[in-house]
Amino acid sequence: AVSPVCSTPCAAGYLAWLLCACLLLLLSKNQEGETGSGKTTQIPQYLYEAGIGHQGIVAVTQPRRVAAISLATRVSDEKKTKLGKLVGYTVRFEDLTSEETRIKFLTDGMLLREAIGDPLLRKYSVVILDEAHERTIHTDVLFGVVKAAQKKRKELGKLPLKVVVMSATMDVDQFSQYFNGAPVLYLEGRQHPIQIFYTKQPQSDYLQAALVSVFQIHQEAPSSQDILVFLTGQEEIEAMTKTCRDIAKHLPDGCPQMVVLPLYASLPYSQQLRVFQAAPKGYRKVILSTNIAETSITITGIKYVLDTGMVKAKKYNPESGLEVLAVQRVSKAQAWQRTGRAGREDSGICYRLYTEDEFEKFDKMTIPEIQRCNLANVMLQLLALRIPNVLTFDFMSKPSPDAIQAAIEQLDLLGAVERKGDQLVLTPLGRKMAAFPLEPKFSKTILMSPKYHCTEEILTIVSLLSVDSVLYNPPSRRDEVQSVRKKFISSEGDHLTLLSVYRAFKNVSGNKEWCKENFVNGRNMLLVSDVRAQLRDICVKFSMPIESSRSDTGNIRRCLAHSLFMNAAELQPDGTYVTADTHQLVAIHPSSVLFHCKPACVLYNELLHTNKCYMRDLCVVDADWLYDAAPDYFRRKLRTAKN
Repeated sequence: AVSPVCSTPCAAGYLAWLLCACLLLLLSKNQEGETGSGKTTQIPQYLYEAGIGHQGIVAVTQPRRVAAISLATRVSDEKKTKLGKLVGYTVRFEDLTSEETRIKFLTDGMLLREAIGDPLLRKYSVVILDEAHERTIHTDVLFGVVKAAQKKRKELGKLPLKVVVMSATMDVDQFSQYFNGAPVLYLEGRQHPIQIFYTKQPQSDYLQAALVSVFQIHQEAPSSQDILVFLTGQEEIEAMTKTCRDIAKHLPDGCPQMVVLPLYASLPYSQQLRVFQAAPKGYRKVILSTNIAETSITITGIKYVLDTGMVKAKKYNPESGLEVLAVQRVSKAQAWQRTGRAGREDSGICYRLYTEDEFEKFDKMTIPEIQRCNLANVMLQLLALRIPNVLTFDFMSKPSPDAIQAAIEQLDLLGAVERKGDQLVLTPLGRKMAAFPLEPKFSKTILMSPKYHCTEEILTIVSLLSVDSVLYNPPSRRDEVQSVRKKFISSEGDHLTLLSVYRAFKNVSGNKEWCKENFVNGRNMLLVSDVRAQLRDICVKFSMPIESSRSDTGNIRRCLAHSLFMNAAELQPDGTYVTADTHQLVAIHPSSVLFHCKPACVLYNELLHTNKCYMRDLCVVDADWLYDAAPDYFRRKLRTAKN
């Protein structure tokens, strides 16, 4: 359902109470309820206090771990209990719950993993799927899982499962129809008036347009009115942060002072918190953010929103097998979400840095992630759930048959699936892969590591690739960063360079001063240690031998080649790189330690598309290792290329 969130605590509390009264009425009649209050912190408390949460746990899912943790923290404060007791949270690699927990915030991916062990979700009485409009890949799978659990529990005469879907903007009819004609509750909320301005002409450089707009506002508006700018990613944000700070130093007298604050997921947590703190008197906050500020968090003091109309999102082509992070246009729903950030406390202004005609051509809703992503992990999870036929799973927005088939082929290449008659089932290896909360290629890497006597190193590398960047690269100190990093750099690539950084971090016991001197994100590095410990525990459960290759890096690279062979690229005679399977033209990303090198063959962790297609997180390998890993695959690709 549709609703901007209320702007004042009293209004928020009243509206949440009103909505909850309606919800309780619906839930008491064993129906599903969809809602759009956005008051994620209040409704679970009302449901618990009304007795519904006493029969089982009230689960509240979030697309992002940051939101799950911060919401659980706030609700436990409001309930005046210690976090992890009555109110807790579970996110990937971190569980702060206990036997007493009755209100549980968790990422959608974690609830999905719980469903693998218990498809009926028996411990839960209510599942609240929040921020449903974001349509993350895990949320979309969860829709089908909770719908099936609800039906099965009813058939078995078990405690009914109540499902509440909450969203700020969504295609209401589609959601209601999918959940068997579920009732819909609309709540208008206290949104203050917002003026919207478009550009007269299309902007060829949205970054330049944003920069000019920031300083026009800054020189005209009172300093107490803050600015929020939506950009696409870390590099863009850091570059503009530096530019804004440099320009602000040379403004004429009489201009307010400016505090420029970046905000993106891999920023150290202590620096993320700065965006919520009020600026000193006479200063204006200018926050440069990714789409993390669209819905997950609320920043007080924002009067102006500058929307570039761009976002970085995944695009997957099942024919080529390429999954690429690319900068693209937002949807109308996203544009309205961004606009709403200006009217949370008072009337606001949104400058859309595109024309009204361009806006009218935007997609109405964001294309669900499940229709633009590699589905290998989804198929692995569905098979682990023992879904009878993954091809006919009840998706709200069904992925293309080509995408499903490509995912099954990838799992087959990794040795995770086999056919038994008409049924597609997991192999013993596939079932072990599903036990790891990782992409299938990384699960396979860990499971392959005993063969190469390098499990200790592989656990570290996979953990480093599973969290946000552990390296902090402020553009204003680029030379200094390069100088201190020299001692860690491996000529064999980024994976082994990261391994060196981690070993050095452990040698100094995570010393904060060392982290600062070496531009290492200490918080993320501690998270790597936690992740590694949990992955190691899973290995121990499987009785895997956990050995170290010590100084033999060849074995580590061989292991990576035998599981990441689908992410390989080869050097061409003209000095360019093409992917080994599809012959897509790619380049080494400037952030890689191999940027100035030309190894004959490399593996990459992901592709990023800006002005060209870049490979990120690289490892040098021998082409022969790839062929040994999957000879049939490369023979088939070679035949296809010749034809």
